[in-house]
Amino acid sequence: MEEKVVLVSEQDEILGLMDKMQAHENGILHRAFSVFLFNDMGEMLLQKRAAGKYHSPQQWTNAVCSHPKAGETYLEGANRRLKEELGIETELTEKFDFIYQADVGQNLWEHELDHVFTGNFAGDFHLNKEEVSEVRYISMEELNREMTENPEHFTEWFKIILEEYQHHL
Repeated sequence: MEEKVVLVSEQDEILGLMDKMQAHENGILHRAFSVFLFNDMGEMLLQKRAAGKYHSPQQWTNAVCSHPKAGETYLEGANRRLKEELGIETELTEKFDFIYQADVGQNLWEHELDHVFTGNFAGDFHLNKEEVSEVRYISMEELNREMTENPEHFTEWFKIILEEYQHHL
């Protein structure tokens, strides 16, 4: 069964549900969340998307990005996906929300009202290999250097969300 996303207005008023693929093909605004995790040294966790992902495979991105299900809060969705993708649980704090659009290739668009959460994690990961091929921690300085030198290695939405995150520091 196709996953549904929650369509919203710019004020986060629910407008209905739509198949995720259809929303991405038509660039329709929907709910999303992004999680930035850090270790004790302040390094950010990156995940490399699995090769089988339908868009942006094998690109680096933040710890978790996804969509809350109907009836699920942004925080509940973020916690669910941490468990499903990385096999972990940790306390999250919401930092900000914003709307963005990104062309992710293959005639697909992200148009999301994105709630951004942060947390700390220093334990072991139990990766869902259908979602994530590998993870690594990286300093913000090194991340900014890699993004400048090899932007094609990173998802389009991560570039946008990271820039917005750095404005909120």
